[in-house]
Amino acid sequence: MVVLRGGNFRKLFAVRLVSQASDGAFQVGLASLVFFSTDRATTPTAVAVAAVVTVVPYTLIGPFTGVLLDVWQRRQVLLFANAIRSLMVLAVATMIFTIGVGPPVYVSALACLSMNRFFLAGLGASLPHVVPKHELVMANAVSPTCGTVATMTGGGIGFGLRTLLGPGDGTDATIVVIAALGYAAASLLAIRIPRTLLGPDESAPLNLLSFGSVARDVVRDLRAGAQHVRRRRTVANALGVIGLHRIGYGIMTITVMLLCRNYFSNPDNPDAGVTLLAQAVGALGVGVAVAAFVTPLVAARIGAWRWIGVCLGIAAMVQALFVADAARWLLYFGCFVFGVTGQSIKICVDSIVQGDVDDSFRGRVFGFYDVVFNVALVSAAGLSIMLLPEDGYSQMVFMDVGLLFALAAVAYTYREHRQRAAEAQRLHECESGSPETRTPAHQQNAAE
Repeated sequence: MVVLRGGNFRKLFAVRLVSQASDGAFQVGLASLVFFSTDRATTPTAVAVAAVVTVVPYTLIGPFTGVLLDVWQRRQVLLFANAIRSLMVLAVATMIFTIGVGPPVYVSALACLSMNRFFLAGLGASLPHVVPKHELVMANAVSPTCGTVATMTGGGIGFGLRTLLGPGDGTDATIVVIAALGYAAASLLAIRIPRTLLGPDESAPLNLLSFGSVARDVVRDLRAGAQHVRRRRTVANALGVIGLHRIGYGIMTITVMLLCRNYFSNPDNPDAGVTLLAQAVGALGVGVAVAAFVTPLVAARIGAWRWIGVCLGIAAMVQALFVADAARWLLYFGCFVFGVTGQSIKICVDSIVQGDVDDSFRGRVFGFYDVVFNVALVSAAGLSIMLLPEDGYSQMVFMDVGLLFALAAVAYTYREHRQRAAEAQRLHECESGSPETRTPAHQQNAAE
């Protein structure tokens, strides 16, 4: 692919792949400890509460992450975030080996997940520095999508080790140690990137003093970021639609876990449940890979905003199939389609945010983007507690999620069509004036 020709892109890409493969192994170790152990029951409330607790650190640290990424050198953030995660994950493994699974392990795991916010938001804010703007859709198809595939590959390695070594806390701790080594490798790979390449153009030293200074001004800076988004309606619309999508996506994630654990498998046989979940995640991964190839082609032809609406419509139709039936083949098919549509939507939204936001605000906007993601997941968890039965299958829930996707598709497409029609009208009026009145935003919107 064209973007892989760039040396700096490949360096950033390598850091992402190694780090996110380590994420996959770490998440498999945690999932095995929490959800797929015979002495730890899994109910809608237990899964939803775990999901909420997992994203709370993301939500709390997200605003600070965005502001700091507009102050600290992003290459240094990638380097130190992975190095610190390696040490923290080793500490988690040590506690599993010595004191067993308990609150200290859960708290430490949450701290590790919080550190991941700096890494992922840093990657998103850095990408426009290693590819030209006209290649952002392709770069977002290749980089985050392959990162997701790397996460699933790491998860597959973890699952393979669990199968080879047998279930148990010792096996889970071994998987976690392997993840820690992967984070250390990703940190070393980040050293290859030139220190100032990823921005921001004006930076402060990466230390606690700069953190304290920025933290005091975080509310003011986030307000400025929100005003920046408000002036760019394409970005505001994109963040709004992905928030709605992630509510439905989060409900379906919890639903799939419960279906694999309690509906299609004997609840007393967690190994069968984890095997089925691995197969479902594999189908999801195939869909994610397909999205990486399809999205740049379709988005270039019909526009990223139209492709978002189409994907939401397809996702809504899949929900209707689940209303009629619940079968294993449909589970695999649904996961595949959700992989295609969900990743396609994210690729398009990432490209819109990266392309339409000024670099001096990009970190803050991506931090806000994270908060939108996490608030949506928390909302999904709360709805899951109220709506899902213990085995995970509810025709009403599938119907409601399908309706949510359909309404989101109609609302987003309508708003974007009206806005772009207005932009085209303004551009037409400007054509009779001086060339300086034609802004890049006008030209881009007219082209789409």
